[in-house]
Amino acid sequence: MEKEKIKSFIKTNIVPIIFIIMCISMIMISGVGLNFLANELYRRIIRNTIMIIALLIPIMAGMGINFSIIIGALCTHFAAIIIIDRQIDGAIGVISVFVLAQIIAFICGNIIGYILNKAKGREMITSIVIGLLGTSIYTLVFLAGYGTIIKPHNPSIMLSTGIGVQTMIDLMPLKEVIVENPYIPIVFIVVATFITKYLMGTQFGVKLKAIGDNMNNAYSLGIDVDKMRRYAIVVSTMLASASQMMFILNIGSINVYTGHLNVDVFACASILAGGATLNKASLKNVFLGVILFHTMFIVSPMAGKVLFSNVAIGEYFRSFVAYSTIIISLMINIYNEKEEELS
Repeated sequence: MEKEKIKSFIKTNIVPIIFIIMCISMIMISGVGLNFLANELYRRIIRNTIMIIALLIPIMAGMGINFSIIIGALCTHFAAIIIIDRQIDGAIGVISVFVLAQIIAFICGNIIGYILNKAKGREMITSIVIGLLGTSIYTLVFLAGYGTIIKPHNPSIMLSTGIGVQTMIDLMPLKEVIVENPYIPIVFIVVATFITKYLMGTQFGVKLKAIGDNMNNAYSLGIDVDKMRRYAIVVSTMLASASQMMFILNIGSINVYTGHLNVDVFACASILAGGATLNKASLKNVFLGVILFHTMFIVSPMAGKVLFSNVAIGEYFRSFVAYSTIIISLMINIYNEKEEELS
């Protein structure tokens, strides 16, 4: 009986167990100091946790990984550029960015939710395409529209031609608020966690779980499936927007055209490394995943450098770890699901 419990535990948690072993191995290979690792890990937890939380509600609704969270990140970039252009600084500036970003994310979330309802069963690939389309529109607005259709108010953020926003924008006038109040990112994570936990326990969460378990049964129970799925994407997009705000304020600048790239991939890899599947995830998977994946992300370049005696290969090794995390997790999850169907 005890052996069966151990076997069941290993089978259920095989992905986190693999990554724990990999983390320990790479820490030993790289020889990284624990103080350095702890400091770097803390910064990455602050920057990325809410983005991973943003994936929970759509998974509960049976929509898989919502790769369109990248649109939530773009909403924050859009709001931050507008506020910096208007030269609104300090706490008022931070609040303005947050409120404007949430309004835009609410609107975008409804649009994305409507589109994904038209693509039932193909939500993941559709959300990837939505992210790519959103990136193209955003780039067009700030590279060609700003200075032509949109009148700039702050010439310092513009390219020398007067058309298009610079690649990097300094956010120090806003970051000072976080520097003076370093607990704000922790508060954001705690609030996002409690909001998600609360929603999962309400009628909203119960309906989403029913939809995720069996959509046809949900229809027969009188649940407005399309509306609830749209709400799930709205919540996800708004949380992703809040996460990206913590990210850019922690760094102190915006990489205007590339700063949002891969936030979806890293969030996906993190939650899968924490033991989540495409149809089942929890807050435990979020917090375990952010620790395991970002520990790997920190030490993998150093381990790669030691193994291959090449700094450049070490950096490629980091990308390999990110994408292989997703592939390994999906393969194991598919294998386990097939075994459950056969048993």
